[in-house]
Amino acid sequence: MYQREFEQRLKQGLPHAVLLYGEDGYMLDHYVDLYKSQLDAKESMLSLYHDEYDFDQAKAYLSQSSLFGGTNLLLIRNDKKIPKKEIDTLIELTTKNSDNYLLYLYEGSVSNAKSLQSSFSEKKGGIWVRFFEANVRDGIAILQQKAQELSLDIDHYALTHLMTLLNNNLALCVKELEKLAILDKKVESADIDRLVYSTAPLATEQLLIDLFAKKPVVDTISKLLDLGEDPFLILRSTQFFVQQIFLFHAYIRIHGQPNSKEILGYQLPKHIEQQKAQLALKVKTGALLKIYEHLITSELQLKKGGSIDRESLLYGILVKLQSYL
Repeated sequence: MYQREFEQRLKQGLPHAVLLYGEDGYMLDHYVDLYKSQLDAKESMLSLYHDEYDFDQAKAYLSQSSLFGGTNLLLIRNDKKIPKKEIDTLIELTTKNSDNYLLYLYEGSVSNAKSLQSSFSEKKGGIWVRFFEANVRDGIAILQQKAQELSLDIDHYALTHLMTLLNNNLALCVKELEKLAILDKKVESADIDRLVYSTAPLATEQLLIDLFAKKPVVDTISKLLDLGEDPFLILRSTQFFVQQIFLFHAYIRIHGQPNSKEILGYQLPKHIEQQKAQLALKVKTGALLKIYEHLITSELQLKKGGSIDRESLLYGILVKLQSYL
């Protein structure tokens, strides 16, 4: 089901076993907070994030009576799929005890999440909910409501500017509104430019991940340029990213598995390390050499081009790079 259906379902009471997934991280966190608040489970809940997940621990938690005489809320947050037998067992435990609740926030790809839906069918006592990234209109409505809660005076134009600056990331926008409320005055776009740090570097990283994953990138490039990101900086970031992919590629060919500490000199978060390793495995050595040559030539073209031409040149550079993959 989707968010509106889920909202209607919540009016009947909190479902005991829920799979939450999709592109809207803010709403995923919102419903976790809703469960914690309505069940008064902030202190008694068990949260298992990523590599912390342990089936025996999760099963034991749902198999016992609450230590505080209330509810058992199990929160699993992972970008990897949990084995079906384990999920089915945990859901079954929620059906046997009305004090048990399970929230599974799946942060992997949407296509992989579909195979989890069968475990969370209503027949088995669960439900699944997919969230889509909020469009600008819905995002502004959420931020206006949050501003009212904070007694923050900010108009529609400034909220739109904030969403653009933070790449439509509602979670970040809400946190920035909480900080801006401290000003105790009407917040203008100039205040946002002065006090809010742009997410352009994060958007650039996502652009490059999409580029190597052979996903459409034109809209992302446009968004970065709208944020004021310099074409030269995007090109330098691309060169740095390609260098990292090459190092991962070479290391994995020699050692068989990635180790970002040895590759880069510092440890990346596990999911980012795996993401770059997967991209590196997909690229052939010959393609990387062509990409290196292309970026060297492109840098000269960008330097020779006038300020008006640089943006259009950048589009061509990145689209052509993708053709080598």
